[in-house]
Amino acid sequence: MKRYVLRRIFEVLPTTAGVLVLTFLLFHVVGGSPAEIVLGKNATAEALAAFDARFGYDKPLLFGRWTMTRALGAVPWEGRQHLDAYPDGNVPLTYSLPAGRYRINAENFMVMLQQLETGETEEIGAPSDASPPAPPLEFVVPDGYKAVSLGIAGRPPPVLKLEKQNAGVFDSQFVNYCVSLLKGDLGVSTEHQQPVANVLREGVGPSLAITVPILIGGTLIGVMLGLLCAAWRGRMFDKSVLVLSTVLMSVNYVVWVLAGQFVLAYKLRLFPIWGFESAMYVALPVIIGIVSGLGRDVRFFRAAILDEIYKPYVRTARAKGLSGARIMFRHVLRNSLIPIVTYVSLSVPFLFTGSLLLESFFGIPGLGNVSLNAIHASDMAVVRAVVILGAILYQAVNLLTDLCYAWLDPRVRLG
Repeated sequence: MKRYVLRRIFEVLPTTAGVLVLTFLLFHVVGGSPAEIVLGKNATAEALAAFDARFGYDKPLLFGRWTMTRALGAVPWEGRQHLDAYPDGNVPLTYSLPAGRYRINAENFMVMLQQLETGETEEIGAPSDASPPAPPLEFVVPDGYKAVSLGIAGRPPPVLKLEKQNAGVFDSQFVNYCVSLLKGDLGVSTEHQQPVANVLREGVGPSLAITVPILIGGTLIGVMLGLLCAAWRGRMFDKSVLVLSTVLMSVNYVVWVLAGQFVLAYKLRLFPIWGFESAMYVALPVIIGIVSGLGRDVRFFRAAILDEIYKPYVRTARAKGLSGARIMFRHVLRNSLIPIVTYVSLSVPFLFTGSLLLESFFGIPGLGNVSLNAIHASDMAVVRAVVILGAILYQAVNLLTDLCYAWLDPRVRLG
């Protein structure tokens, strides 16, 4: 058992790393620039560059020695078309380059440096011998200086690229984030301007206040109704519950939310409609969550229990004179728990990520609402944290489910 648990724990590492890589790549492709989304389209290139430097977005995504700067434009990957725009070779910088090593894809260039303390200027440039090195060419802005202007001599490239050197090949967003995760640091939220751990901590309580009662209440009610339907199969109670389950499954989730708010909250004034101040504020969302999923739960639990009722050991128990209630609860229910546990375990990881629809309709500040706002605001630190925690929780629940199999059925062996 210990060897199996340790092996499964070690399997979490490559899976989590794969989720991390996919998350970084997908949000880099479709997410856009977090700096432009947070600061707005009218933000200066200097402000965008400062934002990127503060939150680490000025580094390569996975790995690399060089990254494009915003010094030639607010969008670094677009570059500059110098043949038409700058025939005199004088290229304005959108902000002064701080100390560091840079490279440019030009055959001959000149950089104007300004000393920070005295304001004195001096020029540096590419070698002027007959056989200069092929571009890109590197230059250094020393400590205590900043680069204030750039000049291109000779034949300019079609697209001018100015890149900044990083500390190393693995000085990237992905590697730095993994190192921070090992230290227990989930990063800083660009939207809330506070650690991501604090943002998640504030949202996990409201989410659990909704999802845990829905899971426990829905499971208990579903199992009890499934047992009664299986015990009285074919009778009026069984047929009525099946019809009711079909109706519950046929009605859209949003309809239940709107109907519950209108009838129970607005008309009858039994529950508050909006906010999260006391237990009454989550009572209606919990009721709606249980009712909307009850039809699906009852039909599944009924089928799992009926699958056990027709097995030989049930006939043997009846032949020995055991009561129907004892057979159902002590034997049938226990043996049907494996598919039930599998069914319930699929919902456990979503306990912490929240119920987005319920939180949105009832104004509950849970993790579902936090995740949606983070996606809209391109708050990558929060989105990544939610995705990683969801992946880890899913794998942890799978491990606990396998252990439950071995506990429920001695015939199950964990290899």
